[in-house]
Amino acid sequence: MTALPLIFTAGSACGINAYAVVALLGILGRAGVTDVVPAGLQRTDVLVAAVVMFLLEAVLDKIPYLDSFWDVVHTVVRPVCGALVGAALAGQSTSLSTAVAAAVGGGSALGAHVVKAGTRMAINTSPEPFSNIVVSTAEDLGVGGVVALAVFHPVLAAVIAGALLVTGLLVVYLCASRIRRYLRRRRERRALRTAAG
Repeated sequence: MTALPLIFTAGSACGINAYAVVALLGILGRAGVTDVVPAGLQRTDVLVAAVVMFLLEAVLDKIPYLDSFWDVVHTVVRPVCGALVGAALAGQSTSLSTAVAAAVGGGSALGAHVVKAGTRMAINTSPEPFSNIVVSTAEDLGVGGVVALAVFHPVLAAVIAGALLVTGLLVVYLCASRIRRYLRRRRERRALRTAAG
């Protein structure tokens, strides 16, 4: 059952950068590199939208504080995208139900999104902007690498994605005090803007 590891990995990657996952899967399918990508992800309009949104996210995701705003906006988008990609990939498999695939894709995307948003809040407590650029670039490259690996070696990719997810959740837990400090500062800034307005 190679569909489930692929779905888990694609869902986890959607939690980090959903647009990159859709674009990469669509391009790999369209190029004929793999036959596991459903036709819906290979459509020209889907690919163009995914690439445009990926480029927008690639820029916004590297700007301190704006990256966290982007994460808040995508709290629903990333898990839903993970679920939709999972359901689409299940359509290519006869051994996996669409509901299970959507749950696995959406659940792993939600977990990865919590890791991404949490670590970004922790990083935003640092005064310099370079850590945002480094982490965002590493995320983009990691998503590309793990999705490409998942197409050819889904079990290995799922093991890597699972290990990264567990490690990320542990890091978020350990950085909880920094995250609380970030949220407190954000509330204080918002209160000052409200008082000034």
